[in-house]
Parts: sequence; C-alpha cells; structure tokens
Amino acid sequence: MPHLHIEKFKDIEYPQVENEVTFNFIAINSNHDDEKLISVSVEDEDFFLLVKDEKGKSLLKSDKLTRPASIYNVHRALLAYAKLAKLNVISSNVPEYQKNVHLQEVNALKKIEFFASAFPNDKEVRIEVGFGSGRHLLHQAVNNPDILFIGIEIHRPSIEQVLKQVSIQGLDNLLVLDYDARLFMELVPSNIVGKVYVHFPVPWDKKPHRRVISTSFIEEVRRVLKRSGTLELRTDSEKYYAYSYETFIAFNKTILHINKNRDIAISSKYEDRWKKMQKNIYDVTMINEEESPALFIEGDFQFRKFTGLLDNIIKLHATTQRFEDRFIHFERVYTLKNGLMLRLSMGSFDRPEHTYVIIDGDSVSYYQDLPLKSKSNIIAHTFLDKVLNG
Repeated sequence: MPHLHIEKFKDIEYPQVENEVTFNFIAINSNHDDEKLISVSVEDEDFFLLVKDEKGKSLLKSDKLTRPASIYNVHRALLAYAKLAKLNVISSNVPEYQKNVHLQEVNALKKIEFFASAFPNDKEVRIEVGFGSGRHLLHQAVNNPDILFIGIEIHRPSIEQVLKQVSIQGLDNLLVLDYDARLFMELVPSNIVGKVYVHFPVPWDKKPHRRVISTSFIEEVRRVLKRSGTLELRTDSEKYYAYSYETFIAFNKTILHINKNRDIAISSKYEDRWKKMQKNIYDVTMINEEESPALFIEGDFQFRKFTGLLDNIIKLHATTQRFEDRFIHFERVYTLKNGLMLRLSMGSFDRPEHTYVIIDGDSVSYYQDLPLKSKSNIIAHTFLDKVLNG
C-alpha cells in the first residue's frame, strides 16, 4: 500500500487544492486523536487519506475502506498533501512518475455504482471471483468475444496487471471491479449469467465466515445463473473442497459434477507450482436447472433530519446493535468541524457493508457512496435511522 512516513503531521486549512487534488475536510477519531482522516477528491473519485501518529513520526496512507479505483490517484493525493503542508518526508514508497500509458487508455475498471445503476445485460455475462494473475480471465475473454466477462479482485497489483493486458490486447468485453464479490452478486439481475468461476479462493481455515463459498452465496449464484449455467469451484485445499461439497449438497435440489486433477485450457502460475509439488486439484461444478424470479428490492437510503444529541452518538463508539438476523457495528466515531462522522459495518453477518455516515447539523448522509442496494442493507439503514434519532 502506498504510504509516506513523515517527521510530523501538519494540518492545513480546508478546503484547498494542490495539483488538481482537492482536500475537503479532516475528521479526528473522538477516542484516539492520534488517528485522522482527510477527505480527498481527485478527478471523479472521493476517498480518505489516513494519518496515524507513531513514536517520533507519523504515517500517511490511503484508507482501506474508501480506497479509489485508481492507485495513481492515491499517489497524487499523498504527494500533493506533502507538498501543500510542507511535510518532512522520512521515507516513501510513492513513485513520482506519470500514470502508466496503458492505464490511461483503458476504461475497463468500474466502480460498483456502474453496475448498480444499469447492469450491462445485453449479452451473456460470466463472472470470475478473485482472478489473481488474470491468466484464466484474460484467456476466456480473448476466446469468447461475444460474452461479457466481469473480473472481481481486491489485490491492486493484480488489478493493474489485468488492466494493462486489456489495453495491450484491445479487449472490449472485459470489466474489472474492486469489491466484495459476495455483496456484488446481490445486485446482478436474475438469469443472465452463464458461468461463475471461483478458482483457488483463500481457504480461510481459521476464519471460515470469510469464505466466498457459503449457503447465501450459492443462493445468489443460483438466482443469477441462466438455465444450464454453472458455478465452477477449483481448489487445491482438500478441507475447502470437503466444506464446499457439504454446503452444496445441503440444498434440497442440486446437480454437481466432481473432478480431481482435471486439466483445463489455461492454468495459473500457482496451479503450475502445485502440480509440480503433486498436490491434488479439486473441481466442484454446480449446474443450475431453474429460472429465478426477477430481482426486485424496495426501499432507499434517505435519512430523516437529525434530531438526536451528538453526545449520545459519540457513546455509540465500539458498540454493536443486533436486530433480526442482522447487525450494525459502530466501529469508530470521528469529530468534524461542524458535526460527527461514524465508521460502520452493517447488514448481514456473512457479507456486511462497510461505510461512513456524516452528521452535519440536522443533515445525515453516507460518505463516499451509498451502500449497495440489497435487502439486508435497506433493513439495516432503516434501523440505523432510528438509532441515530434515539
């Protein structure tokens, strides 16, 4: 992750602009004033820079929750703030170079709002969850030009590697998204996906709740798949294979194909390495035979005017409120010049939404974007609105 180690953090007046980077406001952790967030706008992206005071120095880096699609914009923001505040930089891994020409030319990297506002459905869609090096995803896109491929990944170097290849190979049927695949699947229209690939997911043996494959994920995949569409799991972990098989077979009606050490047209560098180590590779393919009802989610994310007390909101720090089979966890509370900001996780337990909420006077709003419009998030928002107003 790009960062600057600085001798001492220096604040500025807000808002200010430096090198076409706008610094909007600062938020200070109400319980730990050694942590601050700086709101940044670059091009069409809004995100936070995180300041952490350490012994004898401070760390300035991007905030994980709001990190923008373009890592180049993070570099610009870090360097611009250092220049504007006249910071003494001790060490840095931020390159002072121009944006890669291939990344300038490509527009395949999309935000979640692109899919939420008007999901592309004029052709068959195939989705790969966690594409890693991108070998399989790129191979499929090249060999199936009439199919739209959506690759989901959170590892930035992998994302930029694939975007570079999209530019070099001139692919117009491949889109890339940095987002939680479990949440993404909730907004995909029903019956439009031909295949969902989950190749070599992280096993999460010590944190099974973080696994991609789960009952709720399979339910969403069954909904979005066309008739005869498939979910293809490929793993080198015998434990993950056994867990996944049990999860699949627990459904009242399911069709599964099981393969062991099956060769496919293209393999990742990790798979090549595992084969040399003579590790077993397991494939579980679920075939969908049913047509699902159209996706319909009612509700919105509007807040009422804030009528509560700010002191009561500050007390929500580090508390969790549960309702039905969902929750809201108030991770942190930040003070603003004219109000407060909350960092939240909310919704369902197995695929929560992470977001910020700003209270400014009697106005309440999400930052930087609205939560994903899912049933769980709509219900959580309604409960949150009640909590904020006492």
